Amino acid sequence: MERSLVLIKPDGVQRGLIGKVIARLERRGLRLVGAKFMQVGKALAEEHYAIHKGKPFYEGLIAYITSAPVMAMAWEGPSAVAAIRQTMGATRPLEAAPGTIRHDFALEVGRNITHASDSPENGKQEIALWFKQEELTSWSRDVDRWIFEK
Repeated sequence: MERSLVLIKPDGVQRGLIGKVIARLERRGLRLVGAKFMQVGKALAEEHYAIHKGKPFYEGLIAYITSAPVMAMAWEGPSAVAAIRQTMGATRPLEAAPGTIRHDFALEVGRNITHASDSPENGKQEIALWFKQEELTSWSRDVDRWIFEK
């Protein structure tokens, strides 16, 4: 069972899209295992986006993600990373497929509503960065047998 970090970034929060993003992931069959509404501090932002340090957009990215609250979540399911990224759509909203979150709700890459882990390994690392182990809940739903094959 894979896990992925999903952030509803400040633009998604400010636009009241938390429920819509969660609903789409739930409808897809993914299982929410952790969630917290939070103001991101500079240290967490810098650690999360460390891969982009030195790039021209880095400082703006840090300023943006710390500018307003985010909804941080951990989701799980079979092939969760790929399923979530498919549901979100391409990073550039104008390249995102119709019906995806970014196609339906965003116009520009710097205001693309969400972040999702890009690999199972990064999912583990990012979840560990954003959540303490005790903030995650392993559970099963009665409907899981109709969604998951195993």
